[in-house]
Amino acid sequence: MTQQAPKIIVLGGINMDLVTFSPRFPRPGETVVGSRFLTYAGGKGANQAVAAARMGARSAMVGRVGGDIFGPQLLEGLAAAGVDISGIGVNPEESSGIAVIGVDETAQNCITQVLGANDTCGPEQGQAVKRLLSGAAALLLQLETSIELSLEVAWASVSLGVAVILDPGPVRPVPDELLGLCNLITPNETEAQALVGFPVTGPESADKAAAALLRRGVGTAVIKLGAQGAYFANDEVHGMVPPFDVAAVDSVAAGDAFNGALAVSLAEGKDLEKAVTIACAAGALAVSQTGAQDSMPERGMVEELVRAQRP
Repeated sequence: MTQQAPKIIVLGGINMDLVTFSPRFPRPGETVVGSRFLTYAGGKGANQAVAAARMGARSAMVGRVGGDIFGPQLLEGLAAAGVDISGIGVNPEESSGIAVIGVDETAQNCITQVLGANDTCGPEQGQAVKRLLSGAAALLLQLETSIELSLEVAWASVSLGVAVILDPGPVRPVPDELLGLCNLITPNETEAQALVGFPVTGPESADKAAAALLRRGVGTAVIKLGAQGAYFANDEVHGMVPPFDVAAVDSVAAGDAFNGALAVSLAEGKDLEKAVTIACAAGALAVSQTGAQDSMPERGMVEELVRAQRP
């Protein structure tokens, strides 16, 4: 009998990304001439829902889009990627979420986000999550919706034995109550520093940051270190997964590809180190392509990269 694909629920942001490419980022008061401008579907939550779907999960997205021209485009894109959009509402009085992204010649990015309809997620979205939780393996959260809503659905998930995975971005204060409900947290260096109060720049400081997060009640900490790979730790194991070798083009949404692949791999029963390895491969493949949802890799591509570089 074929095992059913894991069900992953995502509550989070749905954005249209407006992206400029330039040799470097402008300084205050300076204008830099760019080389390209692109628009593509994004949002941390939506990206992770697509990433999970492309890794083979039954993926469902919960959130809100606005009553502007971007709303229908965002819904169509998610549905085309195989994501269940039944939990997405429309707020006709708000714009859809927008992210203005600058990418420099080293593929680093800086982002200004306008939450728009994402910031109006409330009881309707909480009920949608609870409706979808039956039979789910994991609930993925970010900080693109209110802390109150995240707490509500996290408690519901815990009561049903559904794993809670928190990607703590964009940076904002996170109460210990929410951390204590998280089976897994996946900050990058900047987000980890905001949570623990000291710089996180490599494996040694990541180890200290992970220990601090575990003391605050998190079950497992996986700290994304960009080009250095990822550090993982819980009360039983810890370790470092080195990066995969790819040509970096655009780092937008690499962390979202990582989270989607990590959630699916853990739901399939892979051990933590193997799951983080697969997640690093997914993130690396996302960096090698432009776009947000467009750069989320298919499962076969991820498995091929793992076989090639981690035989």
